[in-house]
Amino acid sequence: MASSNFVVCIRNAGYEASLERGKHYRLVRDADAARHHHLRIIDESGEDYLYPESCFSVAAARAAPENA
Repeated sequence: MASSNFVVCIRNAGYEASLERGKHYRLVRDADAARHHHLRIIDESGEDYLYPESCFSVAAARAAPENA
């Protein structure tokens, strides 16, 4: 993944209560999670949790987020 501090949710199936599609989320760097194809994200609860990296896109998050 690129060195962005934000990612955008592109898929939230199974995580509807925690993630909103199209919303930018702050990424917390976690090398161990990345080795397992997960990202540590500060979600709607305000806490950081692991989610599959397939739920997010860095490329779509290139613009400065206003809703994170």
